[in-house]
Amino acid sequence: MQHPSFVGHRTGKRWPARRSAAVAALAAFAFAATTHAASFTASLDRTEIMLGEAAALSLTFEDASPGGPPALPDVPGLRIEYIGPSSSFSFINGRTTSSVSFNYRVTPQRAGEFTIPALTVTVGGQALHSTPLRLRVTPPSAPPPEAVQAGAQPAFMRLVMPKPEMYLGEPVVAELQVCFRQDVQNFGNFQLTALPADGFSVGKNAAGARRRVQIGNAVYTLVPIQLALTPVKTGAQTLGPVTARVTVELATGRRRDPFFEQFGFGLFGGAEQREVTLVADAQTVRVWPLPTNNVPPGFQGAIGQFTMDVSVGPTNVAAGDPITVRVRLTGRGALDALALPEQPAWTRFKTYPPTVNVEFTDPLGLQGTKTFEQVITPQDAGLTELPAFTFSFFDPEARAYRTLTHPATPLVVRPGGTVSLPTTAAARSVSEPPAAHDLVPIKQRPGALAAASPPLLLQPWFVAAQGVPVLAFVLALVWRRRTDRLANDPRLRRQREVARAVREGLDALRQHAAARNSEAFFATLTRLLQEQIGERLDCPASAITEAVIEEKLRPRGLPEATLATLHELFQAANLARYAPVRSEVELNALVPKLESALRALREWKT
Repeated sequence: MQHPSFVGHRTGKRWPARRSAAVAALAAFAFAATTHAASFTASLDRTEIMLGEAAALSLTFEDASPGGPPALPDVPGLRIEYIGPSSSFSFINGRTTSSVSFNYRVTPQRAGEFTIPALTVTVGGQALHSTPLRLRVTPPSAPPPEAVQAGAQPAFMRLVMPKPEMYLGEPVVAELQVCFRQDVQNFGNFQLTALPADGFSVGKNAAGARRRVQIGNAVYTLVPIQLALTPVKTGAQTLGPVTARVTVELATGRRRDPFFEQFGFGLFGGAEQREVTLVADAQTVRVWPLPTNNVPPGFQGAIGQFTMDVSVGPTNVAAGDPITVRVRLTGRGALDALALPEQPAWTRFKTYPPTVNVEFTDPLGLQGTKTFEQVITPQDAGLTELPAFTFSFFDPEARAYRTLTHPATPLVVRPGGTVSLPTTAAARSVSEPPAAHDLVPIKQRPGALAAASPPLLLQPWFVAAQGVPVLAFVLALVWRRRTDRLANDPRLRRQREVARAVREGLDALRQHAAARNSEAFFATLTRLLQEQIGERLDCPASAITEAVIEEKLRPRGLPEATLATLHELFQAANLARYAPVRSEVELNALVPKLESALRALREWKT
């Protein structure tokens, strides 16, 4: 009898426990369906890339709302740039999930193994942690020649230097040849990702006409890209390896038409897009210094081939009158760096700074005409000629110095400030009788009396009027002294011109950034850096390159922070020539750095 009651007792106790467990499970499931623990993950789209490529870094927060993009630590050898956020929201089987990702572009500066350390971000009082990420960067390498000749590569790139030897400062044109296999139906979005050129100053670039070439057993479409280069260091200098990215469209159909195939359109069917990384092997050239023997006295560093035309006028003047000397230099070379040489024989003339105009006849800015107009004034009367004008340059093709000479120009210089003599009245004839004087009768009645007005000397308006000429003279004297000071102090005049150019250029930079005009933005940024550095170093602005930072600014004690900012700005401008796609945020971020660098240069005591 006890056994049945014992079983019934156990059964009665078990069912309530099961119901409580079920209710708790349902509550936990309902709670989990609506709330989840926050998580934080960091990921790379690729763990191995080639130097010149970029990886995508994503910092993803699930069920968490951080205030903004987390601050990333500096990783030597990697440049990490913030691109922007992205977010997602999902509702699956009663479960709500939201996430926000902060995206970055990771660009390696060298080959090797890199580690992005673990990150800790506090969200809502909770510390979230990520795991370290490893990135392997391999050196760039071009495809083997046999693969190119067999047509195994849909696209490849090679760098061709104009000659194996060149002189320091000699402008040359290198050609970057981008080749696409004949079955590539379309290509675009070409971007240079790396152009190591430590020993060169990279100028403008221009694309040439396409042509079809046969390499081995394959036919390629060759697109030449010309690069203007100027060696800035002597010795063995290496350019490259050059890396680039391009999107190609490859045909996927297998049906060919023999008739259209001879024109390169033999494939019919669909096409697939593929992003291809191109690598051109580095090229090494020997850079020689300019010869030190037989250097002309007036040589100022001009390198190239030039002709000269000089005109002078007017040639009949008074001492102190202006004469305009117009010098036109035409040819091939670094036209921006050409300067009007000093003329030691013009000691009896006062010279003023010339005005300059440059007209290029090629897209690289290496051919054209540079015109100088200089005003001079003869200081002495009796000068009979303007001494000969000379211009010297180094011809790299002839490996010798050349001097162009314009012969002396005849002049007629009269004395200045000539005053004509006064005309003297003729003496009265002695025979002419003196004029008769009638007697004036005495006035008997004085007439009505009136109060006499005070003399002009005591009237206020008259006294004030006497100060007007004095004030005008003082103002004219101050203006004349200021003009003479500017004329005799080119350094002060250049400081004021550069300050005005910087103010106007900063306004233009912000307008270009708002319009997302990357080309005009970086052209203006480079010009402002050249103008300010050239003014501080007292050298032509067009001759300023990134190499000046190490060669002249660092030895003179410019602070390291300013040097680093200048390097960053020059490198950004150089890279923008080949990767012009930038957002307004990226462009605006460079303006404060430029302002800080220009302010530090102005306050720097040279």
